[in-house]
Amino acid sequence: MVSKILEFLNQSTEGLHQAAFLLGFSAIISQVLALLRDRLLAHTFGAGSVLDVYYAAFKIPDYIYVTIASIVSVTILLPFIVERQNGDKERIRKFLNSIFTLFSIIIVVVAVVAFFLIPKITDWIVPGFSSDKISQFVTLSRILLLSPILLGLSNLLGSITQSYQKFFVYAMTPVLYNIGIILGIVVFYPLFGLQGLVWGVVLGALLHFAIQIPTVAKLGLLPSLRFSIDWAEIKQVLISALPRTVTLSIHSIVIILLTNFASKMIDGSIAVFNFSYNLETVPLSIVGISYSVAAFPALAKFFSTGERAKFIAQVSAAARHIIFWSVPIAALFIVLRAQVVRTILGSGQFDWTSTRLVAALLALFSFSIVAQSLNLLFVRAYYAAGNTLKPLIINVASSVLVIASAFLFLNLWRDHELFRYFFESLFRVTDVSGTIVLMLALAFSVGLLVNLIIFWITFEKDFPSFTKEVGQTLRHSIYAAVLMGFVARQFLEVLDNIFDINTLPGIFLQGFIAGLFGIIAGVFLLKLLGNREIVDIYHAFHTKFWKAKPVQPSPEEIIS
Repeated sequence: MVSKILEFLNQSTEGLHQAAFLLGFSAIISQVLALLRDRLLAHTFGAGSVLDVYYAAFKIPDYIYVTIASIVSVTILLPFIVERQNGDKERIRKFLNSIFTLFSIIIVVVAVVAFFLIPKITDWIVPGFSSDKISQFVTLSRILLLSPILLGLSNLLGSITQSYQKFFVYAMTPVLYNIGIILGIVVFYPLFGLQGLVWGVVLGALLHFAIQIPTVAKLGLLPSLRFSIDWAEIKQVLISALPRTVTLSIHSIVIILLTNFASKMIDGSIAVFNFSYNLETVPLSIVGISYSVAAFPALAKFFSTGERAKFIAQVSAAARHIIFWSVPIAALFIVLRAQVVRTILGSGQFDWTSTRLVAALLALFSFSIVAQSLNLLFVRAYYAAGNTLKPLIINVASSVLVIASAFLFLNLWRDHELFRYFFESLFRVTDVSGTIVLMLALAFSVGLLVNLIIFWITFEKDFPSFTKEVGQTLRHSIYAAVLMGFVARQFLEVLDNIFDINTLPGIFLQGFIAGLFGIIAGVFLLKLLGNREIVDIYHAFHTKFWKAKPVQPSPEEIIS
């Protein structure tokens, strides 16, 4: 029985759409668990000061994770591992041991320093917190410092599993991560109080790491501490990782600054910001991340072997399907925002006022779903092409724009009543307190949309004909999204008189049926337009991607 489970976990997957759907399917499971996690948090605590502290406590550990752990990220290590697959396995082991040793030392040292430094930098993160909230913030942040250590080690193992196309075991890691967090809410919180919540996060990170150990061990590549480090190879990794580290750190700083702004607003502002952001990342994880992750190994191969046309075709195929899925999803999220939020979060301490505010934030975040998904693809495409500088420059520019926009919008909100009234009326929250937090989501979306525009223009310049391939899909998806949104909106009005929307079943059925008719209308239009993505999806499912035969990546899957 155990051997059969290990054999299933160790299978490889071939094909962009097959791998993307496998990753997407696991992302759906993970996101369902993430939604359950958020529902439990909302039910137990509501959108108030407790969750403000909880969400803020992640910021410093997350910053450490996205910066230091970049050394062992999949996008950095995968090309180095694949390049060494054409030699003996001992060469790969030495490389991995060097990376493992260096990373372990650095991440532990940084975590220890951060442990003592956190109380001194609280004013940078949460200047609006009271002394009691700051004390809780420090305690939770210190416990969460274990998380980047475990997730970083998991990333290292993930680089190995992905380079050998063990997508299934890699895809299970976020599922187990969310299971750990849920156990923290259900089991640890009643036993240990607020600290139990973050111990659940640590458990999730441990499971994220542990599930990959048997697969990597079976490959004979489980790394270990060795102090005979090959500094020449480490130097290559660090040079490659530095631009990505700076890029991710800039994004993390943006989130920290937005948290800083939210901490000075009314209680619950950080919580509603994170609830809406988490909901918006559901389609991002299922669509954007799945396609960009699945495309990366092939992109590295095509560029390294000089197959430029195939490289562009692969990026184009991934972009077309990201657009195909994410544009209509964004439209439905905007139209059905209240139904989505109330169905997922609306219970216990999470009241109707919080629902309306989170729904308004979700609508603003939804405008950038497509941008975030495509930006992930462009970044990986440039990494596959060996160009880490352009993503760095573009992302730094957009991050600066997000912060500048936040300052601008917050000042306009405070100083111009007409500006404030426009957004409150647009999202029907004129009688809700704390609506200024909407400006943080608006600034975020504006920055990401500009980021996409710059990426698109730059990529088209570097790889001509890309826009020609994607343009038709973009037009089709916009047409379908508009029709979906219109039909769903009309059915919301009709169903409002049929279902009792003051109950969970009523509001769920209202949103579900309205969304279903919207989707049917959109699919019908796409069929009339002769949309080719529908055909691609049919063929991908027809090949039974869950039974794809095992394959090994070719030695040429390297970065130029």
